[in-house]
Amino acid sequence: MTTGDAIVVPELYSGYPGVAFGGYVAGVLAQRSGARTVRVDFRGPVPVERPVRLAGTADGGVELGEPERPLAAARPAELPLDAPAAPSWDQAAAAAERFRAAPPSGVVDCFGCGLRAADRGLRVYCAPVPGLDLVASAWTPSPAFADPDGLLPTALVWGALDCPGNWAGRFLGTQRPGAVTAALTGTVLRPVSTGEPYISYAWLLSESGRKHTMGAALATADGELCAVSEALWIDPRPAS
Repeated sequence: MTTGDAIVVPELYSGYPGVAFGGYVAGVLAQRSGARTVRVDFRGPVPVERPVRLAGTADGGVELGEPERPLAAARPAELPLDAPAAPSWDQAAAAAERFRAAPPSGVVDCFGCGLRAADRGLRVYCAPVPGLDLVASAWTPSPAFADPDGLLPTALVWGALDCPGNWAGRFLGTQRPGAVTAALTGTVLRPVSTGEPYISYAWLLSESGRKHTMGAALATADGELCAVSEALWIDPRPAS
């Protein structure tokens, strides 16, 4: 991309109130960059329902926000991530049901993991899988989000890779409620069809102070990988 542009994130795609869902923003930037594997760094909250400048960069990436105050930047990257095997569909379905039955503290009206109607959110509900160092969710993307070919748009595939990292940090590590995505590196390996069953899952890679690094993957119900990612989440600063 060589010319300036702008995007408006609809309020539907919000993570926290008034703030665009990070997975969706990352997916939009990744798609605009055209690279197979992309790293998106977040530098500030992206608003909803307001035009935000989008422009190409000299290194083949994409920048969102004003030059003096960028909100997010994407660039081609590598992702040497060895994803563990996906849990079974039954294991993932049981985990998702535990999440729905007793939502953990810190759940907000998020497009990715909020308790929304099927046509208003992705509803990726990850909870721990007993006996595995994973959180997982059985997930069927709603046809409400299908493109003309019945596929889930790339930006929403990235969305399914975002929230699982949050819940891996919460359930498997020491991450606190209110943490935000600071960076998300991902690659989509194959198309994702709406109305078909998938397993979204995540695992803890490392922690250091307020920083938490997680891996996440999306697989078919039979365990074939569709997308993988690595995310850095940062805890909110302690109250003074």
